[in-house]
Amino acid sequence: MPRLLDSIDSPQDLKGLSIDQLEKLASEIREEMVATVSRTGGHLGANLGAVELTIALHTVLDSPKDKIVWDVGHQAYPHKLLTGRRDRFHTLRQEGGISGFPKMAESPHDAFGVGHAGTSISAALGYAVARDRLGERYAVVSVTGDGALTAGMAFEALNNAGDLGVDLVVIINDNEMSIAPNVGALSAYLARVRMDKKIRRARDEIEGLIKRIPAIGGPVVKSAERVKESLFNMISPGAFFESLGFSYYGPMDGHNIAVMQRVIRDAIERGGPVLIHAVTEKGRGYAPAEKDPGKMHAMKPAANATAPKVAADPPPVKAPSYSQVVGDTLIELTREDPRVVGITAAMPDGTGLDRLAAAFPDRCFDVGIAEQHAVTFAAGLACAGMKPVVAIYSTFLQRGYDQLIHDVCLQDLPVTFAIDRAGLVGDDGPTHNGTFDIAYLRTTPNIVLMAPKDENELRRMLKTAVDAGRPAAIRFPRGSGLGVPLDEQLEPIPIGKAELLMDGNDVAIFALGSMVAPALEAARALADDGISCAVVNARFVKPLDGELLRALGESVGRIVTVEEHALAGGFGSAVLEALNESGSEARVKRLGIPDIFVEQASPAAQLAACGLNSRGIQAACRSLLQSEAPEKVATGRA
Repeated sequence: MPRLLDSIDSPQDLKGLSIDQLEKLASEIREEMVATVSRTGGHLGANLGAVELTIALHTVLDSPKDKIVWDVGHQAYPHKLLTGRRDRFHTLRQEGGISGFPKMAESPHDAFGVGHAGTSISAALGYAVARDRLGERYAVVSVTGDGALTAGMAFEALNNAGDLGVDLVVIINDNEMSIAPNVGALSAYLARVRMDKKIRRARDEIEGLIKRIPAIGGPVVKSAERVKESLFNMISPGAFFESLGFSYYGPMDGHNIAVMQRVIRDAIERGGPVLIHAVTEKGRGYAPAEKDPGKMHAMKPAANATAPKVAADPPPVKAPSYSQVVGDTLIELTREDPRVVGITAAMPDGTGLDRLAAAFPDRCFDVGIAEQHAVTFAAGLACAGMKPVVAIYSTFLQRGYDQLIHDVCLQDLPVTFAIDRAGLVGDDGPTHNGTFDIAYLRTTPNIVLMAPKDENELRRMLKTAVDAGRPAAIRFPRGSGLGVPLDEQLEPIPIGKAELLMDGNDVAIFALGSMVAPALEAARALADDGISCAVVNARFVKPLDGELLRALGESVGRIVTVEEHALAGGFGSAVLEALNESGSEARVKRLGIPDIFVEQASPAAQLAACGLNSRGIQAACRSLLQSEAPEKVATGRA
């Protein structure tokens, strides 16, 4: 039997379908998402919960003329399937395929590109104001998860929208959690609203009472409406939103297509700022996701069972992830020092702080999707004598940049930033690549900035940072460590001291963090061709080991810097500046990420495209030698 989904090439194909057909379509969308995400990986739970809501939106609205602005994108897969990308959905998050998030360059139906939570109401309000100023006519709807309401930016937008009074519909897709269970007073408020049957019954009774009033002329009708509004306000579950200037509908069953169609139409016809509170179930329709929505928020791609197995290949090293190492090391540090505490912004599992929370629940704080607050909260803790460690993704720390400068570094407070996912992150794509943190951190006074070559050095750097008595940051990549042994005793590293791993006299490779291993591999390969390379584990971006840098600049005279970060303002730039200040005449070639946003692909493919693997480092060293003396590349002799 043919699928309805196979006949849907645009939202227009939904028009005229019956509710029964739309419900069948919802089941088919869920099946397609589960099958695809099981192969490609991706965000599953929230998308499964948003299917009926998405169908209702596209049957009522006229996209792309009407604008739907999604928040983050963890609920936008059904939208992609209904807007002309069904035949490409199998390429989700793959190199050259469709993005895992809404992306304006991908489809005119993606009104705004997103990747971080809390942005959709602001962007939708911008659309609404521009529409009115330009005299155009179209509806604007923001779809925001309840977890995104822990982001302060969302409330800034609600406040502004209520004040402006423009026609704007905000749908709160309330599935009771974001990536982890939601925290905070607002989450508790929505839960009370969601579960209070007395409020729903009272509203229904008021509606019935008003309908029984005889409609004798306009004044009576208007008076009745005013009475209804007054009574609603007395028991309204949405009183908080109404106080901001929004008309409130809800809580509504977000899985009832007919109900959601009706309430969306009513909200648009009503005009002004309207908020619809839709209750959905994360993971709906897929038993594993319903049972464990947190675990099924994001799925990894399935292992390729058809890949050929090479008998000579050694078994893979079982190494912990860098995030796990952070969590376990913080447990050790908290046992040693009662002043050490951990802070996460709604990412306890992703940052490894779930391990700390399990061991010391009173020493770990999840502040919700509120990165700015997380940084200044840490500053307050530090002022009072604590040693806070903020575990945060590089791409999310960007949101706390002002707080990092003014509230932490300007006051020289002992806050440690454990910066996860620093570098290229693969299939999550450009919204999540952590490629700018060195540039904005190394220009900030008072901070120490480090990057470990492996998981054991990460442990030592955490000890170094916590003991430093000043702002400190450690950047490390996504994924597993190298499988090196872990020291039983945690020992700090002398601040500003690099590590010479190999000596050589033709080229000196200064590698940072994740680039140390491929730099060593490149040096060994070059040695087979008679090219002698020194390899330095830089360890510190700030302060640099100026003494070792000047020494190798003088003795070798040729330096290659390697970093998994943007070239502009990065580690290589710091090396150039330091050599210039010292008067060195050493020649420098920098390897890093060019001035582009690197698109989704496997991490290995992303690194190779930027020349950040052994082969790319070898080529850079040969190029530096070739530009001086072509024969040196072959002989390794001056």
